[in-house]
Amino acid sequence: MLAPKCVNQLFCGGKLVWRSYVEISKYLHLSGSSTLRKPLCETLRTRGKKNHAFHTKVPLREEKSSAPSDIDFMESYKASLHFPSSTHQIKDLDQRLPLGGEEVILHGYLGSRSDLSKNLTFVPLLDESLRWSVQIVSSAKSNGGRVKPAHERLKSLAANSPVVVKGLLKVREPAAQKDLGDFRKIKTVEVDLWDVQSLNSFPKDIILTEDTHFLPDQRHLQLRTDRSARIALWSRAIAVRICREYLGDVSPKFVEIETPILFKSTPEGAREFLVPTRRKGLAYALPQSPQQYKQMLMASGFTRYYQFARCFRDEDLRADRQPEFTQLDLEMSFVNSDNVMKTVERLIKILWNGILHLDMFNKDFPRIKYHEAMSKYGTDKPDVRLGMEISEISYLLPADLIGKIGPGNDPYVEVLKLHVAAEAEEARKFVTTFMESPESASFQKNPEGSPGVFIVDSRKPLQGLQPFGFEAAERLEDLLGLEDGDVVILQAREKAPYSGGSTPLGNLRLALHKAAVAQGYIPAPTGFEFLWVTDFPLFTPTNDTDPGQGGTAGLSSTHHPFTSPMTAEDVDLLVTDPTKAKGDHYDLVVNGVELGGGSRRIHNSQMQEFVLNDVLKMTPERRKDFSHLLEVLRAGCPPHAGMALGFDRLIAVMLGKDSIRDVIAFPKSSKGDDLLVNSPSVMSEEALDTYHLKLKD
Repeated sequence: MLAPKCVNQLFCGGKLVWRSYVEISKYLHLSGSSTLRKPLCETLRTRGKKNHAFHTKVPLREEKSSAPSDIDFMESYKASLHFPSSTHQIKDLDQRLPLGGEEVILHGYLGSRSDLSKNLTFVPLLDESLRWSVQIVSSAKSNGGRVKPAHERLKSLAANSPVVVKGLLKVREPAAQKDLGDFRKIKTVEVDLWDVQSLNSFPKDIILTEDTHFLPDQRHLQLRTDRSARIALWSRAIAVRICREYLGDVSPKFVEIETPILFKSTPEGAREFLVPTRRKGLAYALPQSPQQYKQMLMASGFTRYYQFARCFRDEDLRADRQPEFTQLDLEMSFVNSDNVMKTVERLIKILWNGILHLDMFNKDFPRIKYHEAMSKYGTDKPDVRLGMEISEISYLLPADLIGKIGPGNDPYVEVLKLHVAAEAEEARKFVTTFMESPESASFQKNPEGSPGVFIVDSRKPLQGLQPFGFEAAERLEDLLGLEDGDVVILQAREKAPYSGGSTPLGNLRLALHKAAVAQGYIPAPTGFEFLWVTDFPLFTPTNDTDPGQGGTAGLSSTHHPFTSPMTAEDVDLLVTDPTKAKGDHYDLVVNGVELGGGSRRIHNSQMQEFVLNDVLKMTPERRKDFSHLLEVLRAGCPPHAGMALGFDRLIAVMLGKDSIRDVIAFPKSSKGDDLLVNSPSVMSEEALDTYHLKLKD
């Protein structure tokens, strides 16, 4: 403990004068922690006879300070700057069985101490990665009777403090104790303490136990205490390495190239983040994706490109979205879509094998067209593990029943079944519970009609399907293979081509299955079912939700405006009926989650300009935003295709996480806030003035 005289004091005319602010800080620290709870100006007023400005060096108070109760933080910090390297990793100590003892130096964190007596202490030392622990044994005296200062030093240190431990490795009888929470114990050896050096202290006001729950504003402590969160980040790092190794070894090799973060605003389809500059009226845009840059690389002679790209989109956030995210972005020239899909499929199989040890190499991922996915599952990213396939049965139903199901004129009527129980009463109970829950509200308010629900019950006429009539009920039974306890759902849909990502019945399919699992009627699906979805519509009618490309044609690109039509016939449809044209666009889906999407690109400048101008009918100002890309394509750009995998989402699905926030070190909240650092922050008037900005009322 340092004496008060360590503080550099200067007496002038019998009064105490301070040389610097550092001296004042040290004085306040040595005088007790209670001082620090007061504002500095209040502390100075209470300690000094007069409240004068610092630069006048008027004495604060003429009295001797009490003996300091804490180690001087500066001296402690200086001591922590120099410490020996570790000689061993804790996880490797189990492999060492020393005969005559072996000196070791270990780094790690102290666990909770156990004092068997005043002279004997046990404490686990957790390794730097918080995965392994070894027992430290400390005694007050050596075998020769000499006092060991390290013993009292160890007892003075708080649990969770980072330390350097020096000691003698000793064999111990293998303990039958369980592992220490999330930590794996080294059970064959222990360390007889010789010395311990504190590298930092752990504060008493932070309660850190296995049961402590930390909020997102303490993300660092979440990561420190939640082993599953750390495993997610370790697994993510391994996945990155596997991807790099594969893309670097395949022939031809991919080249990892970084593209700019500061881009320009272009109407690709999502809202952008703008970055104002000090040049009045000029701003960058953060890239929604490296799409245009990677196409320009294909025109630059790079036949294979990839990068782990940071992307930014100002969208409404959900469990699978963040304002900033990572995608594994790749592009290939002189190829078609099939080449890209095979390359990515091989990468996915290697990833799943490397991380989860699942061998999927002997089976190709199925491919289904967009129309088939929408008609059979009601979504363009189906979870085929659920079953519950949808069938169109308008041709089976009597006209009066169709009129009761939906208000539309001659709608499609679709059906699915869900088996929840062997008894009809249990199935009826499930349906009642679901229909009375908030989850059903949107389905009952569907403008195309609320769903019709029937319970198969062999004790009732026509098994509870009387409204169908004898013939339709019989044919429906054969079509669906009905049995007691089945829930049959009918839903009307406007007789129009599919558009968008899902239908009302497709959404209801997912909601019913989720509810049945939650209530214990059916088991949760397991395993991984991958598939490719292809043959998407090239264009989609515009809506009020998505910004699209801002054209006046009433259409927006389903993927992005650079996607190529699929066939020569689809090219012709751009002139006659663009709504019927299919795009050479493909999505990779697993378990109802879209892992990524890609397409063959338009590589001809005139064709690209025709889509922007004649099909989407973009304004000249908006078309000008793509002038750089048109110029690049004009310079003999080869055919090319590519894909982007949502890397956060991929890792989350692989590890069974519900949200991509669980696989990101410092994720944003549902409002887009970083609660640990309190961002975004309010712009100051000075910043607004610097960037020529003015807030609207």
